[in-house]
Amino acid sequence: MLNTLFNTILTNGSFTPIGFCEILIAALVCGLIIAGAYMIKNKYSKSFVVTLVLLPVVVALVIILVNGNIGAGVAVAGAFSLVRFRSAPGRGQEITSIFIAMAVGLALGMGYIGIAVLFSVVISGINLLINISGFGGRENEERTLRITVPENLDFESRFDDIFRDYLESYTYEEVKTTNMGSLYKISLNVMMKPGVSAKEMMDDIRKRNGNLEVSLGRPVTTYDAL
Repeated sequence: MLNTLFNTILTNGSFTPIGFCEILIAALVCGLIIAGAYMIKNKYSKSFVVTLVLLPVVVALVIILVNGNIGAGVAVAGAFSLVRFRSAPGRGQEITSIFIAMAVGLALGMGYIGIAVLFSVVISGINLLINISGFGGRENEERTLRITVPENLDFESRFDDIFRDYLESYTYEEVKTTNMGSLYKISLNVMMKPGVSAKEMMDDIRKRNGNLEVSLGRPVTTYDAL
């Protein structure tokens, strides 16, 4: 049974029509498994999910077509390299899922249906368990604090005592003028202390900055980006 699972369905290095149909069906099933696992506990778009479903089919077909043809293989490699320059940077989880789908497509293109299906189920299951368990996550994440102050306020030392009371760490990231130079906007990366109230901290800051705008949110760039 195990020998059958890890054997290829290639016959003398080529596919039969039935084998070709089996490859396409298996590729779609594997793509659905990978996409379904990614959709749980991850932010996604419809286009990306469809890409994960179809990518194993496309890669498998390419491998089938270039099987044993070195010239065609080099040409396809060159064509695929051009896609890199039309691709936007992605999160680590997205890139990992794409590589999983490509690996499954490669295995299917070589006729290893059992390996491809087993790999899809096992890797997607591990990926799902890691996401559900929250492995690698931090309870206290870094945030972005933005404070608007009047031009005559010495902001570099004005809020230090408040920061010590509410924050584990803070770093000044950006200071810029606004409203024709009458106001300063300060951006900081901060780490809140466990159990402290964000509202109380913002109220204390508003007492110092003349009740001007104060915002606290997640940073635009996250550590998940590659």
